[in-house]
Amino acid sequence: MSDFIPSYGVRLLQQCAYTSKDQRQWRSPVLVPPLESTHADRFVPCRNGNNWQTNYQAASRCTENQPAKKARSEGGSDNASGGRDQVAYNCLLQNELLGAQNEEVRSPSATCADGNKGGLGSAAAITRSPHPYQPVYRYKARSCRAEENIDPSPYSLSPISAKSEKLLRSPRKATRKISRIPFKVLDAPELQDDFYLNLVDWSAQNVLSVGLGSCVYLWSACTSQVTRLCDLSSEGNAVTSVAWSERGHLVAVGTQKGHISVWDVASNKEVSKLQGHIARVGALAWNGDILSSGSRDRHIRQRDTRASPSQSARVLQGHRQEVCGLKWSPDGQSLASGGNDNKLFVWSMHSTSPVQTYSSHVAAVKAIAWSPHQHGLLASGGGTADRCIRFWNTLTSQPMTYVDTGSQVCNLAWSKHSSELVSTHGYSQNQILVWKYPSLTQVAKLTGHSYRVLYLALSPDGEAIVTGAGDETLRFWNVFSKTPSHKENKSVLNLYTALR
Repeated sequence: MSDFIPSYGVRLLQQCAYTSKDQRQWRSPVLVPPLESTHADRFVPCRNGNNWQTNYQAASRCTENQPAKKARSEGGSDNASGGRDQVAYNCLLQNELLGAQNEEVRSPSATCADGNKGGLGSAAAITRSPHPYQPVYRYKARSCRAEENIDPSPYSLSPISAKSEKLLRSPRKATRKISRIPFKVLDAPELQDDFYLNLVDWSAQNVLSVGLGSCVYLWSACTSQVTRLCDLSSEGNAVTSVAWSERGHLVAVGTQKGHISVWDVASNKEVSKLQGHIARVGALAWNGDILSSGSRDRHIRQRDTRASPSQSARVLQGHRQEVCGLKWSPDGQSLASGGNDNKLFVWSMHSTSPVQTYSSHVAAVKAIAWSPHQHGLLASGGGTADRCIRFWNTLTSQPMTYVDTGSQVCNLAWSKHSSELVSTHGYSQNQILVWKYPSLTQVAKLTGHSYRVLYLALSPDGEAIVTGAGDETLRFWNVFSKTPSHKENKSVLNLYTALR
């Protein structure tokens, strides 16, 4: 037998074990007769009749000590798309090369969790070696199950197996893409860099209103036509807030001197002029025909725009400094207000005193948003010294989770279609962040403004937002998807779903 085994064949069958630096001990796992002569220059083993299957050693992917890495890049949709393509390609290779039976795209984590599918990460192929250096490939005889992956039809013209064809035909989840570049930029000269003002709003009729200096301009998103609604320069006045009514036919304009003008957009006429405040009006909020206004005089006034302007208004007193944020709940029963006194109040339609008071913020509260998906869920954001977005359960008056954003929170807005919200920020990063609730993970980070992003408005279709800053520009972004979120299962034990 030694005549057929060359000298290097003996060396390949032998194993070297180092016992020390200067000493080596040779041992052979098989009995090899002494070499007498050499008759060939190579040794080719005969493996006829053997059917080998390669299994990748993926034990390291399934260890608990190596958690899955989450791709959190800015605008990470492109990376996610490439990752899904790679997973699909890996599954296809498993079917064709390793005899796997994948009929749908499976992520590596799912493959590791289920060891009965074979292929990459198969539990049958993973063996733990006591040696610190684990093998990369293992070879074993192909089982009868692997033969089932072969296409039984002899007339098939496809270069891939039936399982792979089914895998490629399986539906794929639509890729979420959030562009980091605004799809439109408009110049907004004289757009004030003032944290306490609200100078941008988007109507239900797809018209944008912007307060620039002493004028209010309207921009139609359908026709891109710009019209000037009013000019207060003759009165020596300036615009400090704008807000559209729910139907989008009226726009309220708050001024530096404290009065409020209500304009009919169709006729381009002022229909009423509301007095009462003695300082600038920085916040406005509509609830049907009722208009709420917050002022630097620390008061909140509520008026019915259908009544005579001389009719007395309902006054809400509670803030000790300027009121800079106002938002009505979706059901129209609660009004949330934020002020420069770091307080967040919730008011009822039937009381002139706040029914709830939240004092966790340590800076001015301008950013306020009610969730359209969960009844009683309120989000608020604090100023430069606070930097936090906090969530409140107004049904139980209890604080919920919060997140430190690292910069001044100027505005908040919820998506109409999913449990996501967008926040705009000032000092010191001037960024726009999209969050997923309740995990509070960042979906996207958008930059472009060189000043604080003080103004935010949501489009009527709930897909786009417009942001304004002291750099005198308006930027339009596509941030939300129109795909509706999955509705939660309603329980008869949850009284809050039935009681309003």
